[in-house]
Amino acid sequence: MKKSLSMISMLVLIVAILAACGPDRERTTPVSSNVNENTENASDEPAKPEKLVVWEDTDKSIALKPAIESFEKETGIKVEFKELGMADKMRDQLRLDGPSGTGADVVTLPHDQIGQVVTEGLIQEIEVSDEVLSTFTESSVNAQKYDGKLYGLPKATETPVFIYNKALMPEAPKTMDEVYEFSKKFTDGKQFGFIAVWDDFYFAHGVIAGMGGYVFKDNDGALDREDVGLNNEGAVEGAEYIQKWYKEGLFPKGIIGESGGSTRDGLFNEGKIASVMNGPWAFQSMKDAGIDIGISAMPTLPNGEHMKTFMGVKGWHVTAFTEHKYWSTKLVEWLTNEENAKTRFETTQEIPPVKTLIEDPIIAENEGAKAVALQSQYAVPMPNIPEMSEVWGPGASALQTIATGKAEPQAAMDDAVKTIKTNIETNHPN
Repeated sequence: MKKSLSMISMLVLIVAILAACGPDRERTTPVSSNVNENTENASDEPAKPEKLVVWEDTDKSIALKPAIESFEKETGIKVEFKELGMADKMRDQLRLDGPSGTGADVVTLPHDQIGQVVTEGLIQEIEVSDEVLSTFTESSVNAQKYDGKLYGLPKATETPVFIYNKALMPEAPKTMDEVYEFSKKFTDGKQFGFIAVWDDFYFAHGVIAGMGGYVFKDNDGALDREDVGLNNEGAVEGAEYIQKWYKEGLFPKGIIGESGGSTRDGLFNEGKIASVMNGPWAFQSMKDAGIDIGISAMPTLPNGEHMKTFMGVKGWHVTAFTEHKYWSTKLVEWLTNEENAKTRFETTQEIPPVKTLIEDPIIAENEGAKAVALQSQYAVPMPNIPEMSEVWGPGASALQTIATGKAEPQAAMDDAVKTIKTNIETNHPN
């Protein structure tokens, strides 16, 4: 009896061993999709998923489709996509769909949301080769980092530039001293030589940072929320320079406050302003108004430095909910490569931060795109840590009191920094 049981046990064991050694035809993905996925050895690549899901910005899928088609042909992986508002809907939808398993593998987000979505656990760190990273401008890559770690690859960039009416200003000045001298002669209360909405911290940052100020100290890609540099010597010099334009009547009174931007746009489109500081989003409306515009990088400041305008970078990111991190990362690399970046510009006019394309005729011969690309080399990515939300209000309040002469620059900037630090301690406890 014991011998029969031993024979049966042996047969069962042999069958079990053979089953374990046989091919697994059912499995299409590794048991743990995040184990050994980011490797340069092709033999270690995880099994390919049947499909990946991408969420693209509204009205931008025209650029996504050809990139998806080539990726599908190259890898055999089907890619599905849908459009969502990048600035608001994308993040909100990921909060709902991600945990339920119905979210995307890859999403696009503005870089200043990265800190928040990382903190919430919505996207994950990615690993790519130095060869891939060298494709992009350094500042655009830095914009995709949070706390020194990489969370995406850049697809498009934008920053304020110098825009002028060629009928009133034949060519772009090289320096802000030239702009100032032109404005002193041209401005008469009905027409203005130059207008910048410098009571808006987004635009004022170009001057403040160009003079030596900063929002949060950058320590090798990690922003120090404890070190706010908006009331240092350089920042105050920048605030004094801003105040000069308002005090001397070079900007109209209606340029202060929430209506400042619309006042600037209206006057320029009416042909009453020779030049403005504005972003690429304004180009088309100016052309539609019949203005023959010229566009260049911002003129240099009186200290000889370039304006360090704020730069916004849109990127592609791998969500924290994907079961296919390796292939999602490969898709992000594919979507941002030189060929697909060029197609995106051709179809959407979104300007890619790909270094080789800056000299490509498609951008080099496009005045607006070239200006944005050049200015982006001097620009600073908007801080993407959650604490940045505490900067905008106090920054604007300080600048408005400076513009109206209700406070001296040093006192106003001191008050702003004090408020910023208090709000950070209250709303963002460590």
